[in-house]
Amino acid sequence: MKAPRTPPDAAQRSKLQDELRRDVAARRQGYRERALKILPHVCASCGREFDGRRLKELTVHHRDHNHENNPPDGGNWELLCIYCHDHEHEKNRLAGHYEGAVAAKETLAPSIFSPFSALDALLPTTAPSETDASGKSDKSDRSAR
Repeated sequence: MKAPRTPPDAAQRSKLQDELRRDVAARRQGYRERALKILPHVCASCGREFDGRRLKELTVHHRDHNHENNPPDGGNWELLCIYCHDHEHEKNRLAGHYEGAVAAKETLAPSIFSPFSALDALLPTTAPSETDASGKSDKSDRSAR
């Protein structure tokens, strides 16, 4: 068990408060706070609205993926929820848009997979003349008798 901490003295408390004020001022100058002032608190992708404690789930996405490009008008920003933001970066990563890479679609060989190749083997082989208007086979009716 840890020993209880002693409360800071007046000098330490003053130093901590100064650091806190400096951090708050720096955060207010950051692009996230500026984006939250300029843009509506709605995810640009899924359209969910955020307010109160859930505002922390809204993130700033740089459209050109350059975190140094922070224009005063917010032209490079869009607010995305954490899920859509992850999806956006994953989508671009898979497409190879980061660091000048070639898109993955251009480097992959064509697929030989055909999802419907075994479909004929799964379907029943009844002739159209053997089905009545209800879609039931005449053979199934005869075998049930």
